[in-house]
Amino acid sequence: MSDSPLNLMFLLRDHSPHIQSAWEQINNYIQAQSSVYVSSVSVIEDFCPTESEADLVVVLGGDGAILRACRQMGLKQLPMIGINLGRLGFLADLTPEGFCKNFALILERKYRIVEHLMFECKHFLSDGTSKSYLGLNEVVISSAGAMSMLDVELAIDNELVTTYSGDGLIISTPVGSTAHSLSAGGPILKQDLQAFVITPICPHTPSNRPLVDKADGLYSLTAANVPDGAMLVIDGQIKVPYSSGDRLEITKASVTFKLARIPGFNYYSRLNRKLGWGGQPKYGAE
Repeated sequence: MSDSPLNLMFLLRDHSPHIQSAWEQINNYIQAQSSVYVSSVSVIEDFCPTESEADLVVVLGGDGAILRACRQMGLKQLPMIGINLGRLGFLADLTPEGFCKNFALILERKYRIVEHLMFECKHFLSDGTSKSYLGLNEVVISSAGAMSMLDVELAIDNELVTTYSGDGLIISTPVGSTAHSLSAGGPILKQDLQAFVITPICPHTPSNRPLVDKADGLYSLTAANVPDGAMLVIDGQIKVPYSSGDRLEITKASVTFKLARIPGFNYYSRLNRKLGWGGQPKYGAE
């Protein structure tokens, strides 16, 4: 064990009673421990990464809270562990009770830091301006409320791949492969792979199947004749209008998402449990 106290930072999803109750439970436990220093406690949206240092960031919420916290950290990514107070919990995989139960392992720094691919999405608008977004899960161009077909042209490293016609297109990281991309029929990628998944949403041409390609390429998306109501969506949380003449460039980010895993974590066991994989049906004798 390190001689220095473990420096923990806590990020809370919001001020809701559910979150505050969980924080009170964990705080009472932490206060009774030695060799622990809590450097800060804040709601995610109030967090300022330039003023923070910690051995481990503990996020109270769910996977959505982790996505928000990860983007809030920007280019100063710190190791993170999640306490699941949401629903699915692919990233935030500990309950408050589980966090306390495994705290001795955390205190002894026996967790493993796994680095995950993040992306940078540059949105070049038709008016000549541009915006840049950092994300962890996925970039989506969606026809959204337009209820019209959208034609999205994809090029990788300036080489034309195809034009997808349908309700939109998803470019996902391995972490995001179990989110919107999976719902649209995309494959599941192990979270620490270095690759992007391109998944069409309700493609008009059935032969347009999901595609997996390298993480260090340049992914360019353009769409002509974009219907009113189309949206660019980052991680399911940032939503901005997308118009004809706009262009997207998606690349591997210069930083990675650093997720702490305690001993005993098994990715496929978690998939089995979270997705309800039951194996072969058990037929009774007739």
